[in-house]
Amino acid sequence: MNHSKTAEEILQLVGGESNVQNVIHCMTRLRFNLYDNSKADRQALEQVDGVLGSNISGSQFQLIIGNEVPKVYKEIIANSNLSESKSTEGEESKQKKNVISSIFDVISGVFTPILPAIAGAGMIKGIAALLVTFGWLQEASQTYQILTVIGDGAFYFLPILLAISAARKFGSNPYVAAAIGAAILHPTLTAMFAEGGSISFVGLPVTVATYSSTVIPILLAIWIASYVEKWVDRVTHASLKLIVVPTVTLLVVVPVTLITVGPLGAIAGNYLSTGTNFLFQNAGIVAMILLAGTFSLIIITGMHYALVPIMLNNIAVNGFDYMIPAMFLANFGQAGAAFAVAMRSKNKKFKSLSFTTALTATMGVTEPAMYGVNMRLKKPFVAALIGAAAGGLLYALTDVKAYIVAGMAGLPGLPTFVGPEFIFAILGLVLAFVAAAVMTWIMGFEDVAAPAEETKTTEEKAVDTAEQTDSDERASEVIASPLTGEVRSLSEVSDPTFAQEIMGKGTAIFPTVGEVVSPVDGEVVTLFATKHAIGLKSTNGSEVLIHVGIDTVKLNGEHFTAHIASGDKVQKGQKLVSFDIKAIQAAGYDVITPIIITNTAEYEDITALAEGTVNSGEAILDLAVPATTSKEAS
Repeated sequence: MNHSKTAEEILQLVGGESNVQNVIHCMTRLRFNLYDNSKADRQALEQVDGVLGSNISGSQFQLIIGNEVPKVYKEIIANSNLSESKSTEGEESKQKKNVISSIFDVISGVFTPILPAIAGAGMIKGIAALLVTFGWLQEASQTYQILTVIGDGAFYFLPILLAISAARKFGSNPYVAAAIGAAILHPTLTAMFAEGGSISFVGLPVTVATYSSTVIPILLAIWIASYVEKWVDRVTHASLKLIVVPTVTLLVVVPVTLITVGPLGAIAGNYLSTGTNFLFQNAGIVAMILLAGTFSLIIITGMHYALVPIMLNNIAVNGFDYMIPAMFLANFGQAGAAFAVAMRSKNKKFKSLSFTTALTATMGVTEPAMYGVNMRLKKPFVAALIGAAAGGLLYALTDVKAYIVAGMAGLPGLPTFVGPEFIFAILGLVLAFVAAAVMTWIMGFEDVAAPAEETKTTEEKAVDTAEQTDSDERASEVIASPLTGEVRSLSEVSDPTFAQEIMGKGTAIFPTVGEVVSPVDGEVVTLFATKHAIGLKSTNGSEVLIHVGIDTVKLNGEHFTAHIASGDKVQKGQKLVSFDIKAIQAAGYDVITPIIITNTAEYEDITALAEGTVNSGEAILDLAVPATTSKEAS
């Protein structure tokens, strides 16, 4: 990468120097505060050499660069009138937060971790429904009843799952939060509500409400609990905190939830579901066509996270939802457009990419097709929206609904539609795929030029291969865990840069001990000034990024202590950084920590080796290289 040229192109494409209020950088990104974000040409910027992607967080325009970001930033400062003193980390923390963006961030952070449990339970409900539909199982059988219990469990006790996840997001104790959720679902309370009559607590009236499977009441309750817990913790002597803080939190929050917050939340949820259904039942054709046709745009903005609680609430209250089908149609529209690109492209590498991303989109993972193929070519993206809208028309005419949440909005999630309209649901997905493919073929697109490598002669390729074999000494390698905590998938990380593997493959850990140790023998390539991120290069050549928390760059180093410096040689297990988990959470930041292999492209496969709880030093990733580039082959 020519850092000077990249910096020059970036500055020009963000609208010029006059459009830049200030620019800072973290471990992987340039973070611009622009006067007008619309002046930034995102499509052109993502084609600049060295730019891996872009993102808008709140009002901030971000460019993902990777390990080279300090050098590109330095060139921007050196070749402009922007001041480095003006571009400090502290500046970003002073920016006024966008309220809507903050709400989406909270919803994403709360719902993403629990989706596997909901998806798994939903699939079991779908399987049970299929078994009954085909006559392979009777509803009166005990096997069916136990399957129903397994499938319904996560939904009935959804408030407890949400309580734990919300507490982690709000920085409070997740187990106290779970106790709050358990209290409002207690059988004794449920029985009291079922009996009817007036109920009171210390003379205050308790409003009867149903809390099983609800979303809004528990979110409000845990949000309040986070403030109560922090206040009690602040005024309580250290020797009494273990007893006093959870006791007071429970005694305050549970009654407040039952008397005021819970009923208001339940009422709001019911009105939300009623209003949504009214819209689809009275303006169904227009509503479904618009929603299906624009759902990919909703995903790009991140607003789809705001729809998740509405979807779950609709299924819990009404037994069905109209929004989930629109998501399926959007994914199949993207798949169809990418498939047509694969059929027409003359670029062998891009053709292969398009086929692969079309397949993954039919499985419910749509970002590779959407960002890597269709948006890149523009017209296929428009065709994908048209295809989804066509499917939306069929769904509106046949009243297709989703009856469960069954994982990804793709082929594995088809049990979502098990019901009277199942055949029409399948036909709608086929229509979205075919219509998008046909529209892509008709509209055409400007193909991606074939790389120079494809035009080389056989002799030139043979020489290149020989030179690579002689020079490449990289070996397969096992990466140890730098943290003690719970292993999570990268897809659970709320930041799309990590979740979509833009920086590379890897894993994530929710730490239970605030200490980062070296996962390899090697060198500290970069220790960022705010100490929240460390870049390492092992003696075997792997490049490892450890990014403690999400958006923790905004803490400007507070709650972090570094025990090494850039350029230091380190041994596996050596302490690198210490951090205060509770203080970071109390400041409102998620501490989930991505561990990324930033030179992923140099490995044939990267495999996760650990699940559940892991201790620092235990094997967590296996990096495999092609046999022809291993030391043995050399």
